[in-house]
Amino acid sequence: MVQVNRSVSEEAFYNICVGLANDCVAVNGRIRYSRHVKTILAPIDFSAASEGVIAEAASLAQAIDGRVVLLTVIQPPVVMTEYAPLLADIAEVTAAGEKSAATKLAKIEGDLAENGIRSESVQFVGAPIPRIIEQAKTMAADYIVMGSHGHTALYDLLVGSTTHGVLMRASCPVVIVPASKGENPPKAKRERMAVA
Repeated sequence: MVQVNRSVSEEAFYNICVGLANDCVAVNGRIRYSRHVKTILAPIDFSAASEGVIAEAASLAQAIDGRVVLLTVIQPPVVMTEYAPLLADIAEVTAAGEKSAATKLAKIEGDLAENGIRSESVQFVGAPIPRIIEQAKTMAADYIVMGSHGHTALYDLLVGSTTHGVLMRASCPVVIVPASKGENPPKAKRERMAVA
C-alpha cells in the first residue's frame, strides 16, 4: 500500500498517478503528457516485395497507433578499375536514383496519409544492412518490417541477403513479409507482359 502525504490532495495524487501511467514529463513545473508513439521502420527497394512491406507496415501502424518510417538505401554501382573514367557518370546515376526514390517515397507517404497513417521517409546512399541497423537504432524503432525476395538458398549463400543480415543484427523485432507466390503478377508486370 502506498502512503500518501496528507499535504497532497487526492486529486493531485490521482493526476500524478495518471501522469506516470501515461509517460508524463514535468517541464517548467507543468506536467506534459506524451505517449510513446511506436515507430515501424520499413526498408523498401521499390521491388515487387515493397508493396507487401508497405501494406504490412501500414496494418501494424494502425493496430498499435504507430507511425511508419519508409527507408530506402541507394546503392551506388560497383566500379571495376578498367572503368575508372566512368566515375563521373556514377555520381549522375546515384543522383538520378536519389531523385527517383524521393518522388516514389513522397507518393507512398501521400497514400499512407490518405489512410490516416502517420509516416515519413528517409533515404541514404551506401550499403543497406548497416544503414538499416543504424537508422533503427537512431530512431529507436519498435519494429522493422522487411520483405523477402524469395531467392534460393544458393543465391543467398553466394550473394547474401539483406533481410538475413538485418535479422541477425537488429535489436528490435523484425517482421518478415514473404515474397508473394500468387498467380496474379502486380499490375505493372501485367502491363509489360501485355505490351511484349
